[in-house]
Amino acid sequence: MKLGAFSNSLAVKDIHKSKAFYEKLGFSVFAGEIEKNYLIMKNGNALIGLFQGMFENNIMTFNPGWDENANKLDDFDDVREIQKHLKNEGVKLQTEADETTSGPASSALLDPDGNMILLDQHV
Repeated sequence: MKLGAFSNSLAVKDIHKSKAFYEKLGFSVFAGEIEKNYLIMKNGNALIGLFQGMFENNIMTFNPGWDENANKLDDFDDVREIQKHLKNEGVKLQTEADETTSGPASSALLDPDGNMILLDQHV
């Protein structure tokens, strides 16, 4: 199963302080809008998202169809196929993509410890 690019989406209290901190670790802004309280930062192939006031807990995010540079992959597993596989494995989903559609969609699940995993397809 190909889950695509991986990032940690961090629920931050002060996006300006968090941006400055992660810049000290060698990350630079890759995408997002600080005025809208979100940034995607990159260091090599490591990605983190900084999100102020958008969700309560940190989230592990996978982007089917994208590499770590947000380039579309020619060969990837659609989020709906991943979702079907997970359901067949008995995994309970928190949210589901509409399986009658194609293109961008998302699905979410919790790991055994309550950590959120988001499958967020943009293509």
